[in-house]
Amino acid sequence: MNKDKEVKAYLQGELSEEEKIKYEIAEELGILDKVLEGGWKSLSAKETGRIGGLMTRKRKAKQVS
Repeated sequence: MNKDKEVKAYLQGELSEEEKIKYEIAEELGILDKVLEGGWKSLSAKETGRIGGLMTRKRKAKQVS
């Protein structure tokens, strides 16, 4: 999805569950503004890896519940 379309979908609450989790984690890490301005490509490898790791942790926690 194109950055502008994805940001618009985020603001309107029209994202898939997985995408919503990504944005929630970015907000928790304090990098949501960076994502909204520059897209996911603007993140460093460290930031991207942190988001991926937290997404995996949340997915595993849902499977156990």
